[in-house]
Amino acid sequence: MRPDVTPFFHAPTSTWSYVVRDPAGSAAALIDPVLDYDPAAGLVCTAPARALLDHVLAHRLEVQWLLETHAHADHLSAAGWLKDALGGPARVGIGAGIVEVQRTFKRLLNLDDGFRADGSQFDRLFADGERFALGSLEVEVLATPGHTSDSVSYRIGDAVFVGDTVFSPPAGTARCDFPGGDAATLYRSIRRLYALPPSTRVFLCHDYPPPGAAPRAEVTLAEQRAHNAHVRDGVDEAAFVALRARRDAALPVPRLLWPALQVNIRGGRLPPPEANGVAYLRTPLRFDTRG
Repeated sequence: MRPDVTPFFHAPTSTWSYVVRDPAGSAAALIDPVLDYDPAAGLVCTAPARALLDHVLAHRLEVQWLLETHAHADHLSAAGWLKDALGGPARVGIGAGIVEVQRTFKRLLNLDDGFRADGSQFDRLFADGERFALGSLEVEVLATPGHTSDSVSYRIGDAVFVGDTVFSPPAGTARCDFPGGDAATLYRSIRRLYALPPSTRVFLCHDYPPPGAAPRAEVTLAEQRAHNAHVRDGVDEAAFVALRARRDAALPVPRLLWPALQVNIRGGRLPPPEANGVAYLRTPLRFDTRG
């Protein structure tokens, strides 16, 4: 089982999205699709999602699933827009842990607009170990929390789509300081992935290459195990937790954290318009008298 995978890179957020196709037919899934967002202008643009849509239409694919690896904090999901544009059988799926994420950010953002923190904005909430069909392919859901509590990876044949669980080997792993994140949990999730066959194709959600290098969408599991800067064979849990704590303490808040979460916990849809017909994104404020 070797799915056909076409990657799309969104340079402003260093995000990879994927069209995954059953080579025996037309069934396809879109994984982690992206919208453009200009926070200064308050402008949402569908250009990166249209690139996926154009590919689907050009190849006459039947998109059955729009799959999210987690509620992203660095880009706005295009899942809702694509579902409307595609029509037909396309359904939006995410890990069942999204309900906990929704409850957390409903509280942090004081969402009083009727937002329901029950996962109902998605068509399917996947449990760990759940399997479903994509044409003649089988998709297995692997819970891989740690970066966030809702993170899942999708194993499809010889490929696994890991979200932010690991990056390319030089970039290491994702941060664990978001609500619900935990470095020890992430370490165990990575070790679970490392138990897959060494030839497994690992498809990344992000890559942050050094200057002059091109971003990578795909690495082998063997390469991750041998060369990942943070978790390679021989690195134990305590060492990784200490490393992540040091790194996370020095990281800035993601530029699109608050806008992204408000859209992504809604299945890739904007908040409902207010009385004047305009939708708004909220930003909780803090006041620092030291600076």
